[in-house]
Amino acid sequence: MVDIAPKFIQVDGAELVVLTRAEYDTLIALAEEAEEDAADLALYDARKAELSADANSHLPSDVSAMLLKGDRLIKALRKWKGMTQMDLAHGTGLAQGYLSDLESGRRAGSAESLRLIAEKLGVDPTWLVPDAAK
Repeated sequence: MVDIAPKFIQVDGAELVVLTRAEYDTLIALAEEAEEDAADLALYDARKAELSADANSHLPSDVSAMLLKGDRLIKALRKWKGMTQMDLAHGTGLAQGYLSDLESGRRAGSAESLRLIAEKLGVDPTWLVPDAAK
């Protein structure tokens, strides 16, 4: 807690507050800190609103965590959706071995197969096919 002991005086019918220079400087520093905190909070709220408005353009945190642990994107998305490679294979018409190769990085995958996978996983195709938005 800041110890400020203002003095009040009357001058020509107006009440004035007298502070020491140290008290004044403390109040100015506290006001600047409060303004900075308010600006940080406003920026946080704006970014949070952007994420909520366009939630499909950002990877879920669970997927990001799996990527940080070394999983490849397709595997992380599949696991996040609670699917096996066989589930994904049946839903896309792709072979399970092909999916295994994609997940391990042995194959890159065609744009069409990556679109099929994204569709089956219910995710934005641009997550797997960078040119999908074009």
